[in-house]
Amino acid sequence: MHKTRCFVALLLGLLALPVAALAQDQRAATQQLARDIFEQLIEINTTDAQGNTTEAAEAMAARLQAAGFPAEDLQVLGPHPRKGNLVARLRGDGSRAPLLLLAHLDVVEARREDWSVDPFTFLEQDGYFYGRGTTDDKAMAAIFVANLIRYKQEGYVPDRDLIVALTADEEGGGFNGVRWLLSNHRSLIDAAYALNEGGGGGIKDGKRLLHAVQLSEKMYLSFRLEVKNPGGHSSIPVKDNAIYHLAEGLTRLAKFDFPVQLNDGTRVFFERMSEIETGEVAADMKALLETPPDEAAVARLSTSARTNALMRTTCVATMLDAGHAQNALPQTANAVVNCRILPGESHEEVQQTLVRVLADDQIAVTPMGTPTPSPPSPLDPEIMEPIERITEAMWPGVPVVPTMLTGATDGLALRNAGIPTYGVSGLFGDVDDIRAHGQDERIGVEAFYEGQTFLYRLVKALSSAQ
Repeated sequence: MHKTRCFVALLLGLLALPVAALAQDQRAATQQLARDIFEQLIEINTTDAQGNTTEAAEAMAARLQAAGFPAEDLQVLGPHPRKGNLVARLRGDGSRAPLLLLAHLDVVEARREDWSVDPFTFLEQDGYFYGRGTTDDKAMAAIFVANLIRYKQEGYVPDRDLIVALTADEEGGGFNGVRWLLSNHRSLIDAAYALNEGGGGGIKDGKRLLHAVQLSEKMYLSFRLEVKNPGGHSSIPVKDNAIYHLAEGLTRLAKFDFPVQLNDGTRVFFERMSEIETGEVAADMKALLETPPDEAAVARLSTSARTNALMRTTCVATMLDAGHAQNALPQTANAVVNCRILPGESHEEVQQTLVRVLADDQIAVTPMGTPTPSPPSPLDPEIMEPIERITEAMWPGVPVVPTMLTGATDGLALRNAGIPTYGVSGLFGDVDDIRAHGQDERIGVEAFYEGQTFLYRLVKALSSAQ
C-alpha cells in the first residue's frame, strides 16, 4: 500500500510539471504582449503640440483586430485628425450593463534636453521602464488592451460588455476625448460604472503601504485678481500703488486656510490611514475625525502639503503680472490664483471667501471659466469588495484606502454624466519619487506586471456572474 501511494504521488507530481510549465509559459507570453504594446505606445508621440493620439488609437485597433475583434467593435473617432479616440468592445451576454475601462493616450510635453534619456524611446533599465507616459497613463492603456486580447484568446464571455476607451486631451488641449464622446457618441461608452486612473499603490522605504481607490476629485477653477490705478511718474511716487494693493492682499491670502471639510471618502481615508501611520500622525488623524476636529491635530496635519490638500479647499497664487514701464507707476496689477475646490463646495462661496480674505475693494476677483462640479462616486460594495479581496490575495496585509484626488482626471466628466468612476490600478510606486509630468518618468517593471495581473483579475471579478 505504501508503495502504491508513493507511485501515485510520483505520477501526480510528474503530471503537474507540464501544467506548471504551461502556466509559466502563458504568463510569460501575456507579459510579453503587454510589454510590446507598452513599448509601442510610449514610442508614439502623443503630446498636444506635436503628437498624434489618432496614430496610437489606430495602432491599438490594429492589434485588437488581428486578435479577432470585429471591425464594428473597434471605433477610432474624434473631432480633429490628430485627436482620435479608440473605443473597443468585447461583447458579453448582456446580463448586466457594460463596464468601461478608461485610459488616456495623450501625455504632457517632454523635451529631450530636460531628460537623461529620450522621453519617446522605451527603455528598460535598472528594474524600471522609462518614457513619457509610463505612469500617466500609457501603462493602464497598454494593460487594458493586452488583457482584452487575453480575454478574447481565452474565449471568455463576460456577463456584461467590456468597453476599453483610450482617449485624447486629458492632459490639455481643445478636443477633450471623454467629453466629446459623451456629447457625440454616448452610446459607445455608456456604462454602469468605469475604472480609471487616479488610484494605485503606495510604497515607502521599500514597503507597500496601501492601495488607493480614488472616489472623487477636487474642482479646478482659477480666479483673476486685478487692481487698476491711474498710475503716474515713478519720480513722484504715491502710496496708492496697484502692486502694493495686490501684494498685501496676496500676503493675507497666503496666511489663510479654508475650513476643514471631510466627505465620506476622505473620512474613510483618514480612518484607514490612522491604522497605517504611527505615533503623533496616527493620533492626529484619529483626532481629525472627532466632532469637532481637534484644532491642534488639524494644525499639525496641515504642515503636510498633501494631507492639507485632502482636508480642505486650497487656493494659491500661481502667476503675477504688473506695470507697463520701469519709470511709471503701475496702472494695473494682475495675479492668477488657482483653486482646488472640495466636492460639494460652490465656486461662488470660494469667490466670496477670496474677496473677504483679500480685504481690499480695489482688488477685483473674477473666475476664469466655468467650473464643473465632481460628485463623489459611492463606496459601492460591488466594486470595493473585489478590490479588497484581490488586493489581499496579491499583497497580504496591504489595506485598500479610498481617497480623493487633489488633481484632475477625465473621471470628472464621467461622474457628471452619471457614470460612477473609480480610480484603481494595482500599479505601485514610491510615494517619495513621483515622476509623472516630470523628468525621467518611469514605472517599475515588476509593478507594471503586477498591475496587469490585478486589473485582469478585477475586471473578471466585475464581469462574472456572482
